[in-house]
Amino acid sequence: MQWNFSGKVAVITGGMRGIGRTIADSLAAGGAEVHIFDRDVSQAVPAGMTAHAVDIADADSVRAAFAAIGKPVTLVVNNAGITRDRTIMRMSDDEWGAVIGVNLTGAFHIIRAAAPGMVEAGGGRIVNVVSINGLRGKIGQGNYAAAKGGLVTLTKTVAKELGPKGVTCNAVAPGMVLTEMTLALDQKFRDKALDEAALTILPDTGDIANAVLFLLSDLARCITGEVIKVDSGQYI
Repeated sequence: MQWNFSGKVAVITGGMRGIGRTIADSLAAGGAEVHIFDRDVSQAVPAGMTAHAVDIADADSVRAAFAAIGKPVTLVVNNAGITRDRTIMRMSDDEWGAVIGVNLTGAFHIIRAAAPGMVEAGGGRIVNVVSINGLRGKIGQGNYAAAKGGLVTLTKTVAKELGPKGVTCNAVAPGMVLTEMTLALDQKFRDKALDEAALTILPDTGDIANAVLFLLSDLARCITGEVIKVDSGQYI
């Protein structure tokens, strides 16, 4: 399906690789002016995209990046995320704080910075990439699950607060996704995910991007506050 985002200005966090890059490429192909926020922007990006070195855990860094764009951003994808996996009894304050800072507080910084422009423009779309582990919990991922679970309820709150202004806010919750990182893991980890799944295949980055693009499009104009799981049935 060819999406049409002509005339739209989009921000994607963590957009230099993986799921974020697939979303960024698809938005650019649909005619959007795409701005990628990432810590490492040393890799070249194609025409139609601008990469900004941003630490989303730092509110001032986010404000400066939005100021540099200089126009209302009406499409936002909060995709950036990090992991510092460890069981709770062994987890350090830094491991807890770093994950909460990027995965939850970072998304808050982005939404807060983007919201005035969306209101000014008369509407907008926000999609937060969460995780099925933010819905069910996961051993060794107390920080990650708490951050993604918090992002789910932040999604619903933003939907309620900004809905009267024409802004929708939804979430997409992947399970294991076939990215470069997961494909480099031992096969046993993918097999474990497949054992949980109802389907016989795991999603790739394009499957996640398709759900995000749908929620960013006007086809989803009356959908807000929802969480769409794209996990081949791992959650169920």
